[in-house]
Amino acid sequence: MPKYLIERSVGILSPEELEVAARRSLAAIAELEGVVWIRSYISHADGKLYCEYEAPNEQAVREHARRAGLPVDKVSEVALEISPAMFR
Repeated sequence: MPKYLIERSVGILSPEELEVAARRSLAAIAELEGVVWIRSYISHADGKLYCEYEAPNEQAVREHARRAGLPVDKVSEVALEISPAMFR
C-alpha cells in the first residue's frame, strides 16, 4: 500500500482542538476503504501538522481530509523508506 506524507497548516492547536481533529480523522477513516493513519508530528514553531498515512491513492488521502475537515497544503507520496539501521 502506498504511503503519503501530508503537510497541514493548522496554527497552534490546544489539546482539546487536537483531540477533536483526531476524532474527526478517525471517523472519516472508518468510512473509507484502505486509509490508515500511521502517525503525525506537530511543529508549533511552524504551525504545521505533518501526517503519515497509507492509502490506495492520493485522492483517498484528500477525500479523508475533506470528510474530516482538515486542511491539506501538500501531499507527497513516499518513494522509499530508509532508516539508519540500513547503513550499519
